[in-house]
Amino acid sequence: MAINFFGVRGYGEAEFVFAIIKVVAVIAFIILGIALSCGGGPKGGYIGGRYWQSNNVPADYAGYLMGQTPGSIASGAFHSGFKGLCSVFVTAAFSFAGTELVGLAAAEADNPRKTLPTAIKQVFWRICLFYMVSLTLVSLLVPYGDSRLLGTSSTDAKASPFVIAINNAGISGLPSVMNVVILIAVLSVGNSAIYGSSRTLAALAEQGQAPRFLSYIDRQGRPLFSILVASALGLLCYVVAGGQSTANTALNWLYSLSGLSSIFTWGSICLAHIRFRAAWKKQGHTLDELAFRSQVGVIGSWIGFILNCLVLVTQFWTAAWPIGYGTYSASRIAKNFFLAYLAAPVVILFYILYKIYYRTPFMKTSDMDLQTGRRALDTPALIEMERIEKSQLPKWKRIYKTFC
Repeated sequence: MAINFFGVRGYGEAEFVFAIIKVVAVIAFIILGIALSCGGGPKGGYIGGRYWQSNNVPADYAGYLMGQTPGSIASGAFHSGFKGLCSVFVTAAFSFAGTELVGLAAAEADNPRKTLPTAIKQVFWRICLFYMVSLTLVSLLVPYGDSRLLGTSSTDAKASPFVIAINNAGISGLPSVMNVVILIAVLSVGNSAIYGSSRTLAALAEQGQAPRFLSYIDRQGRPLFSILVASALGLLCYVVAGGQSTANTALNWLYSLSGLSSIFTWGSICLAHIRFRAAWKKQGHTLDELAFRSQVGVIGSWIGFILNCLVLVTQFWTAAWPIGYGTYSASRIAKNFFLAYLAAPVVILFYILYKIYYRTPFMKTSDMDLQTGRRALDTPALIEMERIEKSQLPKWKRIYKTFC
């Protein structure tokens, strides 16, 4: 909360420090993970792709595999087949959420035309390196059935696969360091969440879609009331009575409300880009007038929109008919469905009620307002200036700027 009251500069400086710590930790884990997979840990032993194959967990494995006899559990990649893959879409989407904050921060940047392309390109490489590589190494080092990942007790449920992998290798001290990094990552998430939600609340209030007082912005550009409201919701984790079980139940329902939100967010972002480009063309504008263009263009947005819709469909399937649903009672199936899919009817209901109450029309591309809020810039002159600057750079730097 305190960081966000320092405005966008405070948020940016804090995230810069947090990011350095996370980047160093993830790169270190990637190097360590490769070494451990190749048998370089204190306990030794080549692991390779052992845990990707069925029934191939060593008999002395210390993971206490969900009460089953070590060596007998069905390990392997893509457990439970296609439905198993679909069942983790929301968790994955929830983890990827936050990259859209680049667009929110651009509104408060001094020169978004210069900073935004670089930030967006780096998001792609960060996902490839820090998500894909590190998660692949986790899958090599930790079997899917390790009870510490999804056990019945609260301590098991909160275990980090990164810490589990290091513990299994018999390295002492390092798990505590990784836990500190995870705590810093959680603080970073909280910092970003308050920043993003407060700006979104302020924008909604400005358009009459939220209480008007939330639109107040002080001279330093801080939406103070929105920051307070967004922060106050975090207090819910302190006011839950009834012990750990009740707290976990409350957390699960809050997660069910927010789990699908990133799917709706990115689906709407893709659709907004498609509609914007259609309106831009319809109203006689050219792409050269735009300060920034998506590298994948409208086609990329169509692919993203379709994939987000498919995720919503598959999530409905796994929510209504979860893995092993034949052994579930009717009440458990109903509870499982709403835990997994509650966000969808809530979002749709709010949208429909808003359209009915305010009687807002579906905008035609020819009627869209593309001018309000635009900065008064001489875009062609800026483009020419940047072209000249780029031509004077060394060849290696021009190639670097193209991709990064």
